[in-house]
Amino acid sequence: MEPDSLLVRGLVDNASRGLSPALDRSTTFERAPGGGSPYGRGHAPVATEAEALLGALEDAEATVFASGMTAWTCLCLTVLGQGKAIVIPTSGYYEVELLAAEVLGRFGVEVRRYDLRDPDGFRSACAGAALAVIETPSNPTLAVTDIAAAAQAAHAGGALLCCDNTFGTPLLQRPLDLGADLAWQSATKFLAGHSDVLAGLITTRDSALRERLVWVRRTIGGVLAPDPAWLLLRGLRTLHVRLPRQVAIAGELAQRLASHPAVTAVHYPGLPDHPEYELAQRQMPNGAGGVLAFELADGPTAGRCEEAVRLVRNATSLGGVESLIERRARIEPNGRVPEGLLRLAVGLEDVDDLWADLAQAIEVASTARTAASAAR
Repeated sequence: MEPDSLLVRGLVDNASRGLSPALDRSTTFERAPGGGSPYGRGHAPVATEAEALLGALEDAEATVFASGMTAWTCLCLTVLGQGKAIVIPTSGYYEVELLAAEVLGRFGVEVRRYDLRDPDGFRSACAGAALAVIETPSNPTLAVTDIAAAAQAAHAGGALLCCDNTFGTPLLQRPLDLGADLAWQSATKFLAGHSDVLAGLITTRDSALRERLVWVRRTIGGVLAPDPAWLLLRGLRTLHVRLPRQVAIAGELAQRLASHPAVTAVHYPGLPDHPEYELAQRQMPNGAGGVLAFELADGPTAGRCEEAVRLVRNATSLGGVESLIERRARIEPNGRVPEGLLRLAVGLEDVDDLWADLAQAIEVASTARTAASAAR
């Protein structure tokens, strides 16, 4: 089946003949004849159902976790050890940096960093490494990495390549087809899509690696519980409808922002002036995603803008039905992202209503900046 039909139909029928997936909250299971006695720390029927569906989307084996960072932590514990090296970007999802610096480094893992737009630096960092991660499009500057080239570079250095595909999802981008060993997503975001689930996902076509990953997940208790697994399945049933609309709205808003006199820069791979526009067209043929970023004059102006929105919510996250905005420099360390950068995660509202809200918020922020300059 095509992904649209697969997402709606699913792969497992409810024994009651109900059209909604079955929700089994059992944490202890009776021993089967001649078999073991499964326990809820490593097994949940509804999570297994979600894994079957998500794996089918990528022609791979899927493993779900209690959160995106639980997934990443389990992968690191599976692949890394004392004296081994991990390669991470100097920008992108900041929790990757925190885990590497504050946890992995304390246990003897060598942490190597590279610039997302420096393929030669990435290639050098991968030499002798065990694991390398790319994030494309990246958070929050929307840099796009050539997955196939990164896979060649990582493998030449002896490293496994993991691609963070949270912004892309399997509907827009297929990292495993391009040579990545693993694809990682925060299923909290577009896959679940309703701002009510914490979940993580890793897909791979390496059965032995997946078996080790599942063992680590069970050992540390990182399994996705039945209720969020059920909600994830609920969200997946509309992913193929939600995501194209978010992509279309993001593209339209990016164009309007690019023509606004108060906006100094727009970061969106769907715009022709984006540095990796042509790569994004090849690598993401179904659209450049539902997240963009734009810059205003400075941090205080961007801060006033995020506080002035009325329809858009001032909150952290992305991929839900609501549009969200936030000034990323308020969250990340000084110098990591531009002070005036605002990340906009597009939801499902009317595009003209969203634009009216953004335009009035930018006007409020710009007027306050002009008044402050005049006062000085």
